[in-house]
Amino acid sequence: VRVLHLKENIASLARLLGSTSHGGFPVVYRPKPGHAEVFQGTIKRLELCMLLENEHIFESETNHEVFTSSHPLSYHKITVEKLPDLSRLTILLSRYTTDPRYQQLFINLEPYINKSAMSVQAHFSLQRTYVIFRTLGLRHLTVVDPQNRVVGIITRKDLMPLPLEERLRLQLAPQ
Repeated sequence: VRVLHLKENIASLARLLGSTSHGGFPVVYRPKPGHAEVFQGTIKRLELCMLLENEHIFESETNHEVFTSSHPLSYHKITVEKLPDLSRLTILLSRYTTDPRYQQLFINLEPYINKSAMSVQAHFSLQRTYVIFRTLGLRHLTVVDPQNRVVGIITRKDLMPLPLEERLRLQLAPQ
């Protein structure tokens, strides 16, 4: 599972967006040093792309504990149906992954994540998961273990009848 952190490196984020086509990502954080990373919420790919077009919100890593965005963007500025300029984003992602100064810059995702994002336990009922997807119109659902650590993602595509039936048949077939 590809996860993001509340404080994410710009170059790493650009590499992730350039190498995947995922529509959203779980965001995790480590409550205390030495503790496991736990699920905090989700953020959509389009929102991440819109954030990356606003370099003024990038920050240098000055203190591991304190990291606040001085001027967070408004909700309306980052929520879009589609990217306004895909070619501009491609150029930005390339620059962020190759220019060494972006290795030292970070973005605080906390103001932008959906903290009320649904999640299910790893052994949650498949039927109930399907009902949740249909009822709430979800695109993806984070799967967590009893300690709230991210262990997977279920997408709409995973619950399509024919692929699901085939995977179940393979899973249940005698070895």
